[in-house]
This record gives sequence, structure tokens and C-alpha cells, in this order.
Amino acid sequence: MTQALAAAPPGGLRSLTGRRRSLGGLPATTALLGSLLYDTHRQWAWFVIVGNAVAGLWALGAHRWEQLRVRYLWWLTAVVELAVAVQVVLGVVLLNTEKRRPEQFHMFYGFVAFATVGIIYAYRAQLRDQLYLLYGGGGLFLMGLGIRAIQVSGR
Repeated sequence: MTQALAAAPPGGLRSLTGRRRSLGGLPATTALLGSLLYDTHRQWAWFVIVGNAVAGLWALGAHRWEQLRVRYLWWLTAVVELAVAVQVVLGVVLLNTEKRRPEQFHMFYGFVAFATVGIIYAYRAQLRDQLYLLYGGGGLFLMGLGIRAIQVSGR
């Protein structure tokens, strides 16, 4: 691949249509990447919302019924809380690669969700006896933040 780039003419590359394009910024590639990021960000939001709803309800149920207190609850909780971080990173990358700007409160809800994951994690030691309530309420709160972020985005 490096040899192909080194062998490119000094004026840049020509596309199949004959238009000259520079090596640094291929418009078609940028548009495709932006569209892919936007679609991934939109679809991943639903994974975050539904995943946190399931984990939150499961944790609240586990607070009440001991048979629901299994290791898979914590695996699911870890996955959906990491999914919040992935969603925020996707949003930041999308913000830096696209020309459009989201609604201000859309970004606000995203960063509040990111901070909420850290706050929940920080309080786990102090609330050891109420751990299932903490993660249950936290999961449902994250679900609500995700829904609200979609509502204010207007797209």
C-alpha cells in the first residue's frame, strides 16, 4: 500500500469519473465514514437504553428476590455501562468529523450519563448493603438519560 501511495502522481489521484482528488482528504471516504458513525451512534443508543433498562430492572428484582442474584447480572451491568462510554466516544468522534452540530442538551445528557456511570461505581463501597438498589436505580436513570438524549436530538 505504501508503494502505491508513493507512486501516485504529484497532482493527486484521479477517481473513476476522472475528477482529481488529493491524497489527504478523500471526500467519498469521509462522507461514508461520517454516515457510518452517525448510523452506529443512533443504533448503539438503543442498545444502551434497552440494556440499561434490563440490567436496572434485573438488579431491582434481585434486591427483592435472592434467586435473581447471579453473576450474569454483574456481567450485563458491566457491558451496558461500558456501552455508555462507547456511545459517548462515538458521539465525540462524530462531532469532530461532521459539520453538523447536535442540540446542546443532547451532548449534556450524554456526558451526564458518562458521569453517572462513574458516580455509581464510586458509591458501590458505601452502599454495599443496598448495592442492588444502587445499580437498579442507576440503570433505570441511564435508560432515562438515553431516551431524553434521543428526544432532544430531534432526528
